[in-house]
Amino acid sequence: MSHDGLTLVTGATGFVGCHVVRKLLARRERVRVLARRQSPLQVLQGLDVERVTGDLTDRESIRQAIEGCRWVYHVAADYRLWAPDPSVLYQANVEGTRNVLEAARAARVERIVYTSTVGAVGIPHNGAGPGNEATPVALQDMIGHYKRSKFLAEQEAAAAAKGGVPVVIVNPSTPVGSMDVKPTPTGQMIVDFLNGRMPAYVETGLNLIDVEDVAEGHLLAMEKGQVGQRYILGHQNLTLKEILEMLSSVSGLPAPTVRLPRAAALGLAAVSTGLSYLTKRPPRIPLEGVRMAGKKMFFDSSKAVRELGLPQNPVEEALTKAVAWFRQNGYVK
Repeated sequence: MSHDGLTLVTGATGFVGCHVVRKLLARRERVRVLARRQSPLQVLQGLDVERVTGDLTDRESIRQAIEGCRWVYHVAADYRLWAPDPSVLYQANVEGTRNVLEAARAARVERIVYTSTVGAVGIPHNGAGPGNEATPVALQDMIGHYKRSKFLAEQEAAAAAKGGVPVVIVNPSTPVGSMDVKPTPTGQMIVDFLNGRMPAYVETGLNLIDVEDVAEGHLLAMEKGQVGQRYILGHQNLTLKEILEMLSSVSGLPAPTVRLPRAAALGLAAVSTGLSYLTKRPPRIPLEGVRMAGKKMFFDSSKAVRELGLPQNPVEEALTKAVAWFRQNGYVK
């Protein structure tokens, strides 16, 4: 990419977005961000970015943010496994994506990278190996509103690409690392581990990747990705037990040894999530998370490695960075 254009990043105050912004600035790109008035801006503190206040449901703010931009990274999403009113997830993720794509089309943006999720990618039903970009999948395979909304949003991006909008789709797996301010559900799991609030674990699996590699994957997709194609930005497939053992070795804390049977985990999650509707606070054990854990979320990211040059830095190092960041920033009691 040349340096004489302006790049818009949505979701710049989020976990992946703030790393995308940093990578762009390191390349001396001019960056504009679209951020909500209430967004936590500490992750952008001291960074030379232009800010437009608005959100994904406000078309006028999106139009202003995209005006004069050559490139758009649409990273923003409402990522929650529980919401008191699920319709807000569809407004942000589906309608918001449609709004960004329409504004980008009207502004004749050169290229858009849309951030989807591996949650929208299929996993072989017979357990035969990891899922890849071509594994068949349908809306009814999506567990919960977050995944459903992201699946529908990705369909918007794919349809826009077919209609001539220059969109490349990336599907990050489970990023870990520093600056997970919110934190994400995976970051919360690491925080719970560090605070000794994880007495047991369930049998499941995730594909982990350093969040900095995910951010680099976005820039590589902008540069080398094929319009209309999707790229899984992932690295290592690990069972939850292996992840907890890795966390134990980098943190010096013991890993839980009790494996919770699935039925017990579902029962606890149902109670925890039921209480949330009364307290209006997110559940300690989200039911959607436990239902998703029924399948190992294992994926094959070789297409992104081959076609984009996606880096594959050691997952242990990413977990080490996450642990150090959470400890330094007051998340650990």
